[in-house]
Amino acid sequence: MRSTRRTLLAACVAVGTLASLTACGGGGSGSSGSSGKSATYTFWDPYPQFDASSDWGKRVAQCGTEAGVKLKRTGYDTTDLGNKALLAAQQGNAPDVMLVDNPVVSTLVEAGILTKTSELGLDTSSIQKNIIGAGTLDGTSYGVPIGANTLALYYNKEVLSAAGVDPASIKDWASLTGALKKVKAAGKKGITFSAIGTEEGSFQFLPWFWGAGADLTELNSAKGVAALSLWKQWVDEGYAPKDVLQNTQTTSWQEFATGDYAFGENGTWQLGNAEKAGFEYGIINIPARNGGSAPVPTGGEFVTVPVQQDTSRYEVSKKIVTCLTSDKNLLPTDTTLMYVAPTTAVQKEQVKANPKLKPWVEAVASARGRTSGGLGTKYPTISQQMWTAVQAALSGGKSPQAALDEAQTAAGKG
Repeated sequence: MRSTRRTLLAACVAVGTLASLTACGGGGSGSSGSSGKSATYTFWDPYPQFDASSDWGKRVAQCGTEAGVKLKRTGYDTTDLGNKALLAAQQGNAPDVMLVDNPVVSTLVEAGILTKTSELGLDTSSIQKNIIGAGTLDGTSYGVPIGANTLALYYNKEVLSAAGVDPASIKDWASLTGALKKVKAAGKKGITFSAIGTEEGSFQFLPWFWGAGADLTELNSAKGVAALSLWKQWVDEGYAPKDVLQNTQTTSWQEFATGDYAFGENGTWQLGNAEKAGFEYGIINIPARNGGSAPVPTGGEFVTVPVQQDTSRYEVSKKIVTCLTSDKNLLPTDTTLMYVAPTTAVQKEQVKANPKLKPWVEAVASARGRTSGGLGTKYPTISQQMWTAVQAALSGGKSPQAALDEAQTAAGKG
């Protein structure tokens, strides 16, 4: 227990958003509840926007019913959920099942509070390797993805047509920049994205960074500098607005939805809003520097089972996880959450039901987990330095090379 307690304290420091370190101290060992035959199980997720009457709320409740228990669900904001999970584990009252953002999985594993899927007897063989990879450490998976989302480029058909741009001609950075130049010359606006100084900014920069062939272990490589220089060129030449420095993915979408922009970098979750935008739109994959589709970051959550002292509870928890992630339930669940399913079989059903999902399925197929490749809990430090460099370069405070040199030095010390 002493070792676990020290690890939990370190994890709390890594998360860095708890009110104080004392919140991670104290607490004691103890059961997360009564015996495995208890009629009530607890479930936490990052969807406070969905109440019990929502499709998601009803689905969770139904899975409890099918498992023979009452499932008490609580929704928290994503960051708050990670913090509360660490604190609950320290106090010995972790929830039975928890849905967490995929980059958080590695932090919780390092803290020793998640159960291996193999120990629970959960089958993850049908899940795409790159999607399960976001919740896998040292070859072991610690959760089952409920779905995935990622990024692509939405485009305004009318704006491109007026500028004489065929979206099919955009195959690399040069052709995209050429299209932006034509759009500006035609009196419209080029591209909007989020470069805000948070994880959202890193999330949106990663396709360009990876699309240049850069690696997160070397932020200041020539390839990484090329990616940041591209964004800086767009801002300096007026192809992208200066407010990308403050744009969240939501405000960036709102800009695109005005109908003035040719392109908007955004995610699967905006499909519903795209249908309401009032103009015809299309979607293309984000191009890599020299052609082809750029790797994009995997978004989405994993259903996990926190470690319990009363191991008899795992049998019911497994039933709940299986219910939420089975093929028969993934289609309606992922449609509700606007996620691409993590299995090929369900993806085919999704595209059949909604052909507009086809480019998103293709994008998810080439997506990467942000913590994959052995980065694990190193990723948050690297990401913070990345978004800091983006902010410094786009604001004119530093050159892309200087900003990324400083970021690499700081990430190495983190």
